[in-house]
Amino acid sequence: MSDFDANVLAEYLAGVLPGQGPALLEKIPGGMSNPTYFLDFGGARYVLRKQPPGKLLPSAHAIDREFRVINALKGTGVPVPAAPVYCADAGIIGTPFYIMERLEGRVFHDNGLPGQTPLERAAMFEAMNATLAALHSVDVDAVGLVDFGRKGGFFERQIARWSKQYDAGKIRDVAQIPRLAEWLSAHIPVGDETTLVHGDFRLGNLIFHPTRPEVIGVLDWELSTLGHPLSDLGYNLMPWTMLQSEFDGLAGRDLGALGIPDLRSYAARYFSHRGLPDGYDPFYTAFAFFRLAVIFEGIVSRAAQGNQVSGSADDVAHLSAVWAQHGLTLAGA
Repeated sequence: MSDFDANVLAEYLAGVLPGQGPALLEKIPGGMSNPTYFLDFGGARYVLRKQPPGKLLPSAHAIDREFRVINALKGTGVPVPAAPVYCADAGIIGTPFYIMERLEGRVFHDNGLPGQTPLERAAMFEAMNATLAALHSVDVDAVGLVDFGRKGGFFERQIARWSKQYDAGKIRDVAQIPRLAEWLSAHIPVGDETTLVHGDFRLGNLIFHPTRPEVIGVLDWELSTLGHPLSDLGYNLMPWTMLQSEFDGLAGRDLGALGIPDLRSYAARYFSHRGLPDGYDPFYTAFAFFRLAVIFEGIVSRAAQGNQVSGSADDVAHLSAVWAQHGLTLAGA
């Protein structure tokens, strides 16, 4: 099922993909940003990602950037699916979209990795960690992404950008968000570095091998850019602060029994993978919670305009304040 004409899509696909016939679509549940579908066409299995309908905030839902970075990473140490088709013509299905191969593997949304043994959990967290370090080791010049973002001053720009995003889209006041933005602006760590960053690097955006603790695909590159690599690490560390009731976080769980490393050990392992001294700072996760709070306010705003992608915004509306408060707690503010 889809909210657009599959026959029109099939006619378009016959000109850009092998084979022909109907386009069979199944909407993938979950996620509140870019609608995503399983697609069967011409005897092959794909995934289709598109922009949501309606008026969009500036620079949001950047399908074209997502497609570009996936193709640039082909052949690097970062596992990504092949993405053979990008369509900018909104006349086909109502918005721009792209098509990538469907990887057969496992996706885990619960950070506790239910059903796995402690040894398997440890190996999967290690694989996630190593994949993040590999991403930050990509030579952006060599893969053609030198112009994919600006170099230097990442946190200053990002704090300003997400503050403006919050002001532009808000339909209510969440006092913790501007408070956290103010603290972040005053406490940016010294030193700077620019790499390719994913922007949403978390367990649920990884595909693991069907049987091995190996990452075979990194998905959802919508927020990728050139930026400070520790913004990705800070984001990846959020589950250690989030409760299990908050998208299956790890706070309060017996990590030792689960076989999952504690936050500081996991962070130290990342720096070890990159051959760097341990540079952990809670600032980076506080920043990640700030950005997530603004993103969730965008979900609330889109729902108020009738452009909700999936799920119920009412179920997550309270989380903007929760995320920002987590950031303030990490900041000690």
